[in-house]
Amino acid sequence: MAPLDSDVQVTGSGPRESTLPARAQSGRVRVPPRFWLRAIGLPQALRLSVCFAAIALREALGRPFDAFAGSEGKAQRRVGRRSAAAQRVARTLGDLKGPFAKAGQFASLRYDVLAPEVRAAFATLQDRVAPRPLAEITAVVEAELGVPLAARFAEFEATPLGTASVAQVHRARLLGGEAVAVKVQFPWLAYSLRADLALARLLLRALGGRKASPTRARLFDEFAASLAEELDFEREARVAGEIAANLAGDPQVVVPTIHRELSTRRVLVMSYLPAIPFADRATLAQRGVPVRDVLATLARAYAKQVFVDGLFHADPHPGNLFVIDEPDASASPRVLFIDFGLSKHLDPTLRRELRLGIHALLRRDVEGFVDGMQRMGMIAPGARDGVRDAVAAMFERIRGEGQLLGFGGAQVLALKDQAKRLLEETPGLQLPNQLLLYAKTMSYLFALGDQLAAGVDIMRISAPYLLRFLAERE
Repeated sequence: MAPLDSDVQVTGSGPRESTLPARAQSGRVRVPPRFWLRAIGLPQALRLSVCFAAIALREALGRPFDAFAGSEGKAQRRVGRRSAAAQRVARTLGDLKGPFAKAGQFASLRYDVLAPEVRAAFATLQDRVAPRPLAEITAVVEAELGVPLAARFAEFEATPLGTASVAQVHRARLLGGEAVAVKVQFPWLAYSLRADLALARLLLRALGGRKASPTRARLFDEFAASLAEELDFEREARVAGEIAANLAGDPQVVVPTIHRELSTRRVLVMSYLPAIPFADRATLAQRGVPVRDVLATLARAYAKQVFVDGLFHADPHPGNLFVIDEPDASASPRVLFIDFGLSKHLDPTLRRELRLGIHALLRRDVEGFVDGMQRMGMIAPGARDGVRDAVAAMFERIRGEGQLLGFGGAQVLALKDQAKRLLEETPGLQLPNQLLLYAKTMSYLFALGDQLAAGVDIMRISAPYLLRFLAERE
């Protein structure tokens, strides 16, 4: 770490303009002059316009030659251009950060809206971007806390631990000596969110093409509401505390302690523990960490969150899951969860319908299953018959695999693939965003199990929690 009075610069030659969203007496947010253009969406619109102009030019130059490629070659050329266009859009969204990067990640999961080649391009859009200058970050911290950085931190590292689409995290040390991680939201997001979301809505509508519909608009509204929650770090602090309390009975699970007195809507200060990412298998092996035990702990933690607590960490990618790097890790590894911005409470109605849907699946009750989909708004008007036929066909494929509760990891992943095909190939079928996050979380868990320790029976570990969920009364 670097001491504040040497390598880390926290003050400039003149007074720094506060980035704290100040409210005038009228109740409106005053936008600092340097964010005026971004607040109205001008630079974002220009970047997207340049991107789509380049795509249109490529399409115009390539289309005349399609006639010489034959019917099959013509289709391949069109798919190729669409894939290249999606890759260009993905790069632009990543550069724009914030809601644009999040919208790309959201789109990569929408099997019911976008073509496979478009989703594949967006799937490469990782939640990691180039870091912002330190002075920009420390200005947010000082404005949010209302005091100079040195009044709260003895040290504040210049190089971030990580940078994502809406924030970056720095390691620091409090005046009392405790090591902490400080998550700081990018300063312009508080002012540009409305314009960013309006442009992202237009973008996803264009990418959806003829599949656009009022239901798709509702799905985007769900995404926008979820993003607004993710940008509220005070909410994240509350959720982290609630999940920590729910998992307190498992000594192998660790949730960072939040310093609420130092946290605001745009700054989150939490305890820091040295840890090894799940993806760093070489270091895990070097430390002698038993990955089977790690996976069993993770399975227990997620099964309890999803099926018992109804509140779950919905962003389980490798950058958010760690093994604490400590001497006992080779004998009794502890799993560290971070980043609770995307955590979700399962809506009671959705929780009830999910339980009824699993009961219908276990009974092979096609009509009951489709009725539940209809109640959840998953079926567009007039599309029920087609959806019912597709669900019946999926049930027949599942029947050949045996009893659902006896499925192994490979069978669960195969079931996930069947559900993806159902969404891709069935007109009029859409998945609510909250249910999508639930499905993504569970499928990631089984995929991780298949990669790290295929011999661990995640379904068996999850079964007691699932059965408790299925036994709940209305």
